[in-house]
Amino acid sequence: MNEIYIFLLFILTGMSIGILFDIFRILRKSFKTIDFITYIQDFLFWLLAGAILLYSIFSFNNGELRGYIFIGVILGIILYMLILSKYFVKISVAIINILKKIIYTPIKFIINFIKKHIIEHFIKIVNKIKTILGNFKYNKKKEMK
Repeated sequence: MNEIYIFLLFILTGMSIGILFDIFRILRKSFKTIDFITYIQDFLFWLLAGAILLYSIFSFNNGELRGYIFIGVILGIILYMLILSKYFVKISVAIINILKKIIYTPIKFIINFIKKHIIEHFIKIVNKIKTILGNFKYNKKKEMK
């Protein structure tokens, strides 16, 4: 009976590794990253997946390795990927896209406001100063002749 309980725990461990994998997939779908960042994400995934597996082995089975542990982890990953992964990724990406719009819309408004009212006004002032200085230099050259 204890082995069945441990087997179920390792199915859950496999599912948690599947969720971790999907979190990295969601990040890649939601935010464009350069290859170097992708390599770092891959390294972090394997590091975290290994840590989850080691923690589970030591916590649930006193560090003893049994074949059914690995079968449970693989079965958990497969079950998660077949049943839940598609929905988890789709819903998470949609939520992130909505949040990005909620956050980016005010930021875009503020940036456009600054461009239109502050930077353009500043450019007009600078151009007027240039014109005045240009006229001043032109008049000074005329006076020298």
